[in-house]
Amino acid sequence: MRPTSLDEVAGQSHLLTPGSPLVTLADPDASQRSAVSVILWGPPGTGKTTLAQAIARSSGRRFVELSAVTAGVKDVREVMQDAMTQRDLYGASTILFLDEIHRFTKAQQDALLPGVENGWVILIAATTENPSFSVISPLLSRSLLLTLQPLSDDDIGLLIDRAVADPRGLAGEVELTPEARAALVRLASGDGRRALTSLEAAASMADSTAKGTPTVTDDLVSRAVDRALLRYDRQGDEHYDVISAFIKSIRGSDVDAAMHYLARMIEAGEDPRFIARRLVISAAEDIGLADPQALVIATAAADAVAFIGMPEGRIPLAEATAYLATTAKSNAAYNAINAAIADVRAGGFGRVPMHLRDGHYPGAKRLGHGKGYIYPHDLDVAVATQQYLPDDLVGKRYYEPTGRGVERDIAARVQKIRKILSGDDGKG
Repeated sequence: MRPTSLDEVAGQSHLLTPGSPLVTLADPDASQRSAVSVILWGPPGTGKTTLAQAIARSSGRRFVELSAVTAGVKDVREVMQDAMTQRDLYGASTILFLDEIHRFTKAQQDALLPGVENGWVILIAATTENPSFSVISPLLSRSLLLTLQPLSDDDIGLLIDRAVADPRGLAGEVELTPEARAALVRLASGDGRRALTSLEAAASMADSTAKGTPTVTDDLVSRAVDRALLRYDRQGDEHYDVISAFIKSIRGSDVDAAMHYLARMIEAGEDPRFIARRLVISAAEDIGLADPQALVIATAAADAVAFIGMPEGRIPLAEATAYLATTAKSNAAYNAINAAIADVRAGGFGRVPMHLRDGHYPGAKRLGHGKGYIYPHDLDVAVATQQYLPDDLVGKRYYEPTGRGVERDIAARVQKIRKILSGDDGKG
């Protein structure tokens, strides 16, 4: 079912607009000077190899494919030599598609530089890992980095429908129920290759058990991929209901329920970055200063997921979930900023006190800016008795710490600080 032209490619519309580098590469009438080497970065099954082959077929250029898993420096140099020969003898340009370039060592990547720099080949390299870490800088600077996105549900549905009807696929000899189609789309999680593989497996089972026209059902899909089908739509009610239950379980300190909903989202193919973002929000909103480490752990989990991807990303997600669910909770900081914003929106802001205003620009001192400001570090306790809020808000309290976790100690300190600030510390 590999597309033979860019017109057949599902997804990646942001890279295939008229005049874009990939479209120009595929144009047989485009000049050689307009051709530029590209690095395609994206998750598995998003069409990196498909784009390379479609460009080669449409442009009429020679296409040579190497895999970084099996190729070495000797193979790269042979391709370069052949490319120069084809160019000099026949005027033919060569596209070198290098799959999994991140597996090449620095020395192996260095071998590509002369060919790319001198235009002996047009390099199309594919990688699932961040090229900033896995591709040498000289090669990055001589290539255009293009980021592929996971296929949308509509893109996956298009691939499935095409595979059912196309003579290259099932040729219309197998029927597909709407439920089965939805299940295949859901289980693909943006991976076109996974969708077609699952369809093929389910169709084989339907063919072996059918008395009439083979029909793929959602039950056959479940059995074919050896995985339970979850009622989950990343754009529908289940998406919002499950993430809501997940966050509320963390807020309610039920680590087992939180882990259950995390597993449901992972198995349904939810975007792990979405889960990570909600964990970061939960750490700040529901835990706050009761345990300041919670935000650090949630942010680290989000970074880890972005760095290592799935399925291993489930491990830091689980660690952060367990920590957030079992630690002390406080929404005092969340309530404080909401109350402060509400006052500002209602016009409760007033003028900045004179002694707090910037006194560094010319003429500021003459206006009284900064006059009378007490530098806290000059005092033993590093807290001065002076006004910080505007006059209209003096005495206003936004942050009210709880007595839970670390915030218990913060509450005691805040109480002492507020007494000093107001001059009511008992020391006159």
